[in-house]
Formats: sequence, structure tokens, C-alpha cells
Amino acid sequence: MTEEIERYITEAPLDLATLLAETEDDGSGALAVFGGTVRNKNDGRPVDGMTYDCHPSMAAKALIALEKQVIEDFGVRRCRIVHRVGPMKLGETSVWVVVRSAHRGPAMDAARWAIDTLKVRLPVWKEEHYIDGESRHLDGTPLVTPGSDT
Repeated sequence: MTEEIERYITEAPLDLATLLAETEDDGSGALAVFGGTVRNKNDGRPVDGMTYDCHPSMAAKALIALEKQVIEDFGVRRCRIVHRVGPMKLGETSVWVVVRSAHRGPAMDAARWAIDTLKVRLPVWKEEHYIDGESRHLDGTPLVTPGSDT
């Protein structure tokens, strides 16, 4: 992957401190952070880990567009989103959303909207690995592109 793509999609463990430094802003009095982690159970089945896969350049483009839309639509000052791909163990972080704003309301609203919208725009596939040795790709959410009718 290129360095630009790796700012958004990476196989390396995610570093929240880097994202906080990238979004530092003296005009922001609010910081909202959301982190998604691999949990130990889904649909009643014990989970042992997860593998995320994607088309890196498509996923990076989707995240860049999402960040820009968050800033424009919510009037926040900064937004950074990064998603990890590859195999992950329980408790590891798969996604960070960082939003900075002058005030807490827009920051919190923007962070929530960003993670919810990421779920329907980001071309990432999740494969759960279960304690019994089985695994399966999750159905996920149908992808929606900005401006589409769906």
C-alpha cells in the first residue's frame, strides 16, 4: 500500500496518539473519539478474532470523502478516520474516528454520524473466527454511495 492509502487503511495496529496529534487545533474546545474493537461474542457465538479485508484505494477514497463531508455538514474543525485490515485479536481496535469542534454537540453528533455512515459506505469485509475453529464472512450492510437513490 502507498503511504497516502496507509493514512486511512493499514495493516499496522492503530495509533490514537498519532490521530490526536494530526487533528490538534487551538480553536477546538471539544474532542469526540470513537473506537471500534473486536469483541468476544456475536449473535451468541464465541468469537476468537476477526479478519478485515478491503480494496485499499477504494476504501481510502471513501474515508477521505467521509472526512470532508463530516467537516462540511457538521461544521466541525477536524475529522480523521482510520481503519485497520488483516487479522485481529480480541480487544484490538479496528477503527478510530476523531472529531474536533469548537463545541461538544457538533463533535459528538459528527463522530456518531461518521461511524454510522462508514458502515454503509466503506468497502470492507469482515470475517469472524470462532472458538470452535469455524469462520464466516458477515453479511454487513449494503453499500451506499453519496448521492445514490438507495
